[in-house]
Amino acid sequence: MRYISTRGDKTERRFCEILLEGLAPDGGLYLPVAYPQVSDATLTKWRNLSYAELAFEILSLYIDDIPAEDLRAITQRTYTEAVFGTAAITPLKQLEPGLALEALSNGPTLAFKDMAMQLLGQLFEYELGRRGETLNILGATSGDTGSAAEYAMRGKAGVNVFMLSPLGRMSPFQQAQMFSLQDKNIHNIAVEGVFDDCQDIVKAVSNDLAFKRQHKIGTVNSINWARLLAQVVYYFAGYLQATKSNSDKVSFCVPSGNFGNVCAGHVARQMGLPIAKLVVATNENDVLDEFFRTGSYRPRGSAETHETSSPSMDISKASNFERFVFDLLGRDGARVKALFGAGGFALTAEEHAAIARFGFSSGRSTHADRLATIKLCHQRYGQLIDTHTADGLKVALEQREPGVTMLVLETALPAKFAATIREALDIEPPRPAGLENIEALPKRVTEMKADAQAVKQFIVDHV
Repeated sequence: MRYISTRGDKTERRFCEILLEGLAPDGGLYLPVAYPQVSDATLTKWRNLSYAELAFEILSLYIDDIPAEDLRAITQRTYTEAVFGTAAITPLKQLEPGLALEALSNGPTLAFKDMAMQLLGQLFEYELGRRGETLNILGATSGDTGSAAEYAMRGKAGVNVFMLSPLGRMSPFQQAQMFSLQDKNIHNIAVEGVFDDCQDIVKAVSNDLAFKRQHKIGTVNSINWARLLAQVVYYFAGYLQATKSNSDKVSFCVPSGNFGNVCAGHVARQMGLPIAKLVVATNENDVLDEFFRTGSYRPRGSAETHETSSPSMDISKASNFERFVFDLLGRDGARVKALFGAGGFALTAEEHAAIARFGFSSGRSTHADRLATIKLCHQRYGQLIDTHTADGLKVALEQREPGVTMLVLETALPAKFAATIREALDIEPPRPAGLENIEALPKRVTEMKADAQAVKQFIVDHV
């Protein structure tokens, strides 16, 4: 399998080359030259596999430069009951016939980001060890990516992590998960601004090829293809749990900010997984909902990015979105480069109509909707959900179709957003053992203005 950039550079690279790179040299994102196709017979064969075995089968379609026995060992080490608390790894929580949550938040940081980040940590350590090299990971987080990355990389040989987050814009629990880590290879930087400012800095540093190569900069954000590939697995796992026959179709509703989670669903659908609809659920930062409704992509500036009770989706520049647009526009890299270089853009009427062929629809949720949905889910189904999952469930209930099972991808456990749970239900969400007083732990974090040059200097000073 070979990979090319979404911005026109047709130089083909292998998986382990792009694993440590993140962005392509021309500023684009990597995608496979073609999506491998999964036959009906293969899907049937996969029905009895464990999650780790399923991950190996899917990853091996995309990775041909890691020996099969090593790749199998990596997936077996990653997806264990000890790490994810359940042998099923991503069990379904049935709400009613034809409606379920896919539980993705059983990992060490209580968020779906662990599903990919735990694998990425294993892949990085394996490849760096094979090369005898080190890697300085630069990432941006709106809440959950950062802690998932840090917990996956802490203590890993040859890896340093520099994680940017928007100062004061994450929940107290999210901040404590990251800032309380004392590992010497973990560095937290709280940036004055919003998530998009952090993401812009990561892209600016990654686009400085000389600095990137001199200081061995890599990324764990969903711009990294390996992370998105890991997320493809749980779409197959959800489908196989929800159906008895390969003729059954399933829709997925995905709370979305940066478009990485739902982009993995797009990849699964392109591989042949019988997905009826991919429903994008946004909060008040509804850039993606506006795009799917109108064909206009209009990123917002910091001043227009709302601070909400589902903070991990407080994003107005969806960095993974470029991958879908590349496929939508017939893989025209030059056009993609022109569109994203201009910031915002509008599709032609014909291009907008073509979105339907890819199964996408969208919806929007507000704080009032979140409170109402958390209450409804608790009272009607006996399930306590977090604010982001509530955004997804609200939109899923609006867009269900008769005869098609709807799976809502769980985003995090409610303990991470206790203030809104208290507001909705007047109860304290339970915390896993050992996390009862995490906010009181000593913190290790550096505050900084939104300045790419200052971040570069911080990296130079701490490697």
